[in-house]
Amino acid sequence: MPLTPLSASAQRVQDALTEIGLNLHVVELPGSTRTAADAASSIGCTVAQIAKSLIFRLKASDKALLVIASGVNRVDEKLLASRVGEKIGKADAAFVRAQTGFVIGGVPPVGHQAKIRTFIDEDLFQFEEIWAAAGTPNAVFRLTPDDLLRATQGQVLAVK
Repeated sequence: MPLTPLSASAQRVQDALTEIGLNLHVVELPGSTRTAADAASSIGCTVAQIAKSLIFRLKASDKALLVIASGVNRVDEKLLASRVGEKIGKADAAFVRAQTGFVIGGVPPVGHQAKIRTFIDEDLFQFEEIWAAAGTPNAVFRLTPDDLLRATQGQVLAVK
């Protein structure tokens, strides 16, 4: 457990993890974790082990779609659109904050304002441990791919 109190956003993520029943711990690092490369450098893992949370905007329904991808993968938006049955687009910072309650660069896979349909990159399952954002651009937590699946109840698929 951290020796100093977590920021409010990081604490929301910690509370969500506890509520789900996962014994995982959010840490706030001195370095930035805003990008997958920054996070990997601050943590000391590979970029591929970073579970980056990307929010897309479904164009017809104006709903959010969360894609949790390996830090090295670029998401194929046409593939996603075919899976959800409507066109998708990039979400701006205001949309991301309104849908998740978190800022871009710190969006976690859990603890959002409301349930968000979630896809999980199958490539994350090649690792014993992965790292996800925890509410701020310098907060993270370590978990397993199975923890991620349990926490999000997401659908695993190839996203690249």
